[in-house]
Amino acid sequence: MEGYIPILIVIAVILIIIIACIKIVPQAQVYVIERFGAYRVSWQTGLHFLIPFVDRVAKKVSIKEQVVDFKPQAVITKDNVTMQIDTVVFFQVTDAKQYTYGVERPLSAIENLTATTLRNIIGELELDATLTSRDTINTKITVILDEATDRWGIKVNRVELKNILPPREIQDAMEKQMKAERERREKILQAEGEKKSAILVAEGEKESKILAAEAEKQAEILRADAVKQKKILEAEGEAKAIETVQLALADSIKKLNEANPNEQVIQLKSLEAFQKAADGKATKIIIPSEIQGLAGLAAGLKGIISDNDNVK
Repeated sequence: MEGYIPILIVIAVILIIIIACIKIVPQAQVYVIERFGAYRVSWQTGLHFLIPFVDRVAKKVSIKEQVVDFKPQAVITKDNVTMQIDTVVFFQVTDAKQYTYGVERPLSAIENLTATTLRNIIGELELDATLTSRDTINTKITVILDEATDRWGIKVNRVELKNILPPREIQDAMEKQMKAERERREKILQAEGEKKSAILVAEGEKESKILAAEAEKQAEILRADAVKQKKILEAEGEAKAIETVQLALADSIKKLNEANPNEQVIQLKSLEAFQKAADGKATKIIIPSEIQGLAGLAAGLKGIISDNDNVK
């Protein structure tokens, strides 16, 4: 039994070595494999096997996009203003072999290259242009870094200027300028508001006067219509009265004709008609000769009737 122990130990060691040589490459990683110290192959995601004592994993490379925030760099603008600018670089490894063997300490190389490129670009711009041209600066740095790091198996996707910090005295001057600009805009907005308010008030007064004039116009029209209707009704009433009188007169004439009156009755009726005419506004009345005698007879009869009344 004791003779099997060394065999078991050897078998266990062999199993451990075999298990250690089995490699599983996870997603979004690449293993760089060397054989006798020389590059052999780049393993992608999946199951792989190393030859013991011959092959080894030289580097495990992540191919996910990475973000690196570099510390602020001192740069000088074209008009000799020193400012601090820190950058954020987004990059991705596209070739694990070149990333492993192309450059020593890739992140340090990217940081130094970023600082150098930033100084060159800012040195061509004045302070105002630097503060207002972030997008332009970002684009230029991205293009330059992407071309420079291509031989290292790195692709720079984007570079962003995180902070631009001018000297304190310039910051104070900028804050004062911004405050003055805000006050100026506030006054402009206030003046525009007052102007619009005055316009609205004027328009309101105008509309009020228009409505008042329209109301007065409608009232005048209604009053005129009322007067018109009143006159129409009065005229209709007068016409109706005249019509009634005419009908009564016609009816009396009809009855008189039916009664077959004699000449004296007709003359008496004529006298009554002239009496009604005399009650009007006429200042002169001409009495026909044929009823003048009848008028004298009527006057005589009136006198006799008056005497009889006095006797009683």
